[in-house]
Amino acid sequence: MTKKIFCFTLATFLLALSPQAEAQQPKKIPRIGYLSTVLPSVNAARIEALRQGLRDLGYVEGKNIVIEWRYAEGKVDRLPSLAAELVRLKVDVIVTGASPPTRAAKEATVTIPIVMAFDDDPVGSGFVASLARPGGNITGLSSLALEIGGKQLELLKEIIPRLSRVAILGTSTVPQYANVVNEIDLAAKAVGVKVQNLDVLNANDIESAFGAASKGVAGAVLVVGSPIFNSHRTQIVELAAKSRIPATYSRPEYVESGGLMYYGTSFPDLFRRAATYVDKILKGAKPAELPVEQPRKFEMIINLKAAKQIGLTIPPNVLARANRVIK
Repeated sequence: MTKKIFCFTLATFLLALSPQAEAQQPKKIPRIGYLSTVLPSVNAARIEALRQGLRDLGYVEGKNIVIEWRYAEGKVDRLPSLAAELVRLKVDVIVTGASPPTRAAKEATVTIPIVMAFDDDPVGSGFVASLARPGGNITGLSSLALEIGGKQLELLKEIIPRLSRVAILGTSTVPQYANVVNEIDLAAKAVGVKVQNLDVLNANDIESAFGAASKGVAGAVLVVGSPIFNSHRTQIVELAAKSRIPATYSRPEYVESGGLMYYGTSFPDLFRRAATYVDKILKGAKPAELPVEQPRKFEMIINLKAAKQIGLTIPPNVLARANRVIK
């Protein structure tokens, strides 16, 4: 009887200790993977926005969250191996900084959640089934806002009141190209401007496209988003300057490289908002059920050096509305 009492007492004691033992187990620190094509110095503002977004949600890097940063240093062919490395590390979520890293991450895993900090067309790229119901392991933010092209044209008309003809530099095989051009056409009709479409299907077409714009007496050029243009940014900016044609661009980086003007999505804002997706996923949400969100904040950047180079004066009322002016 004494032996039974002893065993019962011991079992009760051990059971009482078990919750305490569980409570003393170290809490797992979430591990995020970040995959980007370019070096951090290229997208410093976006990376800081992601960090700030995480801090706003209570995540402090090195304290209660670990971030595995992986950069392909401009070499797209390195992305698959870097994505595979993040998968081997068993990160809890992967944040991607553009379409190429998102594709590499998608091909590396179908189980680890992937958060797109931005993509021009997540549905057309094949990353999600729809914006409302992504349906797989990928969700995040879209950088596409169809009305941007129309607004860019309106700004060009405001800067160049006599503008009567504008050339659109784009790639017709890009999924959203037709919709973007349609929005620009509508805006052009509203302000009495004719549109010249210049279809660039490969990098060799870029120079001839600017030649066609000059020959067609285009008063300005709208450079819309295309994967072909991303690695030929400097060439495009230089050709615009050489042709003395005012141009607006699809990425702020063009203006930072000497282009005239950017009006469009605020990419730092998208990266900040990407942190909210990370937070929701770490708390148990499924990417398939988190709708892809579209841009909410827009910005305008003007390069006065580029304006001076082509002999263009930016009206004060336009300059006053710019978020950033490069002098």
